[in-house]
Amino acid sequence: MTRDQNNSALQEYGGAKGVADLLKTNLDTGITGDDSELANRRNAFGSNTYPVKKGRTFLRFLWEAWQDLTLIILMIAAIASLALGIKTEGLEEGWYDGGSIAFAVLLVIVVTATSDYRQSLQFQNLNEEKRNIHLEVVRGGRREKISIYDIVVGDVIPLKIGDQVPADGILISGHSLAIDESSMTGESKIVRKDQKGPFLMSGCKVADGSATMLVTGVGINTEWGLLMASISEDNGEETPLQVRLNGVATFVGIVGLSVALFVLAVLFARYFSGHSKNADGTVQFVRGKTSLGDAVDGAVKIITIAVTIVVVAVPEGLPLAVTLTLAYSMRKMMADKALVRRLSACETMGSATTICSDKTGTLTLNQMTVVEAYVGRKKITSPEDSSQFSVVVSSLLHEGIAQNTSGSVFPSKGGGDIEVSGSPTEKAILQWGIMLGMNFDVIRSESTVLKVSPFNSEKKRGGLVLKRPNSEVLVHWKGAAELVLASCAGYLDSNGSRQSIENDKMFFKEAIDDMAARSLRCVAIAYRSHEMDKVPTDEEQLSQWNVPDDDLVLLAIVGIKDPCRPGVKDAVRVCTNAGVKVRMVTGDNIQTAKAIAMECGILASDADVGEHDVIEGKTFRELSEKERQLVAPKISVMGRSSPNDKLLLVQALRKGGEVVAVTGDGTNDAPALHEADIGLSMGISGTEVAKESSDIIILDDNFASVVKVVRWGRSVYANIQKFIQFQLTVNVAALIINVVAAISAGDVPLNAVQLLWVNLIMDTLGALALATEPPTDHLMKRSPVGRREPLITNIMWRNLIVQALYQVTVLLVLNFFGKDILNLDHDSQEHANKLKNTLVFNAFVFCQIFNEFNARKPDQMNVFSGITKNRLFVGIVGATFVLQILIIQFLGHFFSTVRLNWSLWLISLIIGIIGWPLAMVGKLIPVPKTPFAKIFIKPYQRCIAARSA
Repeated sequence: MTRDQNNSALQEYGGAKGVADLLKTNLDTGITGDDSELANRRNAFGSNTYPVKKGRTFLRFLWEAWQDLTLIILMIAAIASLALGIKTEGLEEGWYDGGSIAFAVLLVIVVTATSDYRQSLQFQNLNEEKRNIHLEVVRGGRREKISIYDIVVGDVIPLKIGDQVPADGILISGHSLAIDESSMTGESKIVRKDQKGPFLMSGCKVADGSATMLVTGVGINTEWGLLMASISEDNGEETPLQVRLNGVATFVGIVGLSVALFVLAVLFARYFSGHSKNADGTVQFVRGKTSLGDAVDGAVKIITIAVTIVVVAVPEGLPLAVTLTLAYSMRKMMADKALVRRLSACETMGSATTICSDKTGTLTLNQMTVVEAYVGRKKITSPEDSSQFSVVVSSLLHEGIAQNTSGSVFPSKGGGDIEVSGSPTEKAILQWGIMLGMNFDVIRSESTVLKVSPFNSEKKRGGLVLKRPNSEVLVHWKGAAELVLASCAGYLDSNGSRQSIENDKMFFKEAIDDMAARSLRCVAIAYRSHEMDKVPTDEEQLSQWNVPDDDLVLLAIVGIKDPCRPGVKDAVRVCTNAGVKVRMVTGDNIQTAKAIAMECGILASDADVGEHDVIEGKTFRELSEKERQLVAPKISVMGRSSPNDKLLLVQALRKGGEVVAVTGDGTNDAPALHEADIGLSMGISGTEVAKESSDIIILDDNFASVVKVVRWGRSVYANIQKFIQFQLTVNVAALIINVVAAISAGDVPLNAVQLLWVNLIMDTLGALALATEPPTDHLMKRSPVGRREPLITNIMWRNLIVQALYQVTVLLVLNFFGKDILNLDHDSQEHANKLKNTLVFNAFVFCQIFNEFNARKPDQMNVFSGITKNRLFVGIVGATFVLQILIIQFLGHFFSTVRLNWSLWLISLIIGIIGWPLAMVGKLIPVPKTPFAKIFIKPYQRCIAARSA
């Protein structure tokens, strides 16, 4: 019936009331909602979940990991090396080199696949969290907040602007209800819903009005459920930083491949020209004397050396580092009350130069109470004291508050005080009404609502028309005080007599300004009578009729206090120190906005407020595009702004080169959230439309959490840069050492297996250690990273060159003069070479371990500060030490190494440690301002463009 939108069939069952009776549901109080009833309903009609397609299996990740071109080349090299080793040394010892390369390659494949698989699971969990919407449902006469997954058939659900329809259902009652069904039908047309078309489809959005619905279908029994079960979310998005890093990896890989081909050509020329010699001094290839088999063996060895150079040159760890950093940051941001919906937002947030923040609920607590009121010209200092005004005023106020609201009042579960639900402003006014003696249920039952004009952010007020039992028709309005006041022709004094407002309008304006200056939100309540014969009787005409909003009579102006959130002032100060300007964009009165901005530290004082620091939305809207672009950077507070004003501000700021973050919670904030570089929606007060348009959901609606997101964004970028510096230092040092040794001596001190182990340190352990560095206060003392700033800064180039120069110098000295230094003249040539190469390998690994400490703080002298806070880093460094000892002392067969005595371990350790103070000295070298990266800019940009394509 719901799927076919069959209204005649629905009428046969007696409409919504008939279906509710069959489902044993009360349309006013809902189901009782005890556990046994919920279980019975789930058994009968299913749960509000749908089967989600399973993610890729671990085997799939293994399959993808081994298809890396470098690893395929290495596997071919391993097979060739295995065949060569068995042929020359026999099966017992000849498999070591080839087998070791194969094992190392398999280890790299397993580690890469495991890492990718874990990230996949992480993203699945985050997507599950994203889909878990919380909403209000009426059960046992009370409104309860539950998960969308806990909805059952028969539930009664109130809907308001911005909500997502959580299941299929039938409209019970509604006012001006309009549904955006584009997510289901593909048509962007807004559909009006009433008793002629009462069917609501799951997954659609409420575009306007309010309603209550009866749930008739959940989960897989809805069109939305079937649709969602047939698709799966793709988590394979590449962020801009990943694209740039893949470009770096491609560029470095091309350089490495070119060098390897050059070395290959040189070694082949040396070998076939008879200049390559064995360890005993004999020539390796003599034309006409060397057999074909020996020549092939020699050529395979040369190819293995070239492959070794490719292994060390290709930085496979760069993309992995981004994945690890983003996944780690996403998990930690969840703990900091921020749910990341789009990966790229993590890194973009680090570049944010301005935050356009809402006031209510973000900078303030959103816990509103009426603290002051004016009834007529009389100031009511104790708002709950109704004896200060007449019964006529009291009666009209009760009626206006109880009827003109989207909130509700119901008894609490424990039987104590009554509970109030609705938006914070609605709750504050309802609680004030209750203090004045208002009986919510009785008043609502005494009159009939004919037409409702729901509150929205554009008109900033809401009203309704109702008919009393004596057929008298009244119109009630409630909204922004100065806007309602402008529509008033009179007011009721505290005795209940109507007075003309002309002479007293200035008094009321001053009262509003006085309350606003004390950061109170001002709401006016007004009414007017209306002739019954002027109210349309036809349902269609009534739906088109506008609720009269002129010639109103003012009943009261109330001042609502919404205190600033604790810690907001500190958070704003942190942002300012970090070069991020915080702007308040609110629909509130300009005076209220200004007062709250001063309380939060966005504005210093009245004396410091410039011409365009504080502006009204209307004023900004009326400027030309060019003027808006000039004024926008100066704005600190925008009051009485419409959602379109917010959008215009974001557009003007972005055109001026700012990286803009925007917070929002309403449906009408969606355009600004979508337009901004980073959209931050509110998890508690935010509508589903706002959340769908945002990149990050702030789960506690707190501005301090927005600042934490900025810290994490900067941390992502900083951690990636740390890892780039670390990895490129290793790449450059190993590449130069092997190339110089290969060209001069025809052999390499660091073989493929050893370099695969170093790559494992670089790629996985190094990425894990440096990518999980927590954000520090130092990050918030820098300026934001510009959009077009080079990824490898001059500071990183300086550190990289100093460290690589040291490593290359020391290790080449060891390589060429190691036998003399170690006094190995009496050893056999083979053992002396192996011992010297083992020392070079060991010293190289120790250099990387200490270089990892240097990479932690590229621009700070004290690289050990905060090291105890990152236990993972300490654990990884410790694990690398232990594994290196195991490799040298117990697994030498596989790595072509020999055991070292304590003195050689000490030499390796000293070589590694010296790199640390040298790096400190290197940080004293002044850095040029022109980006060093410009040297490589054109080939690098080609790699980025190719990667993006």
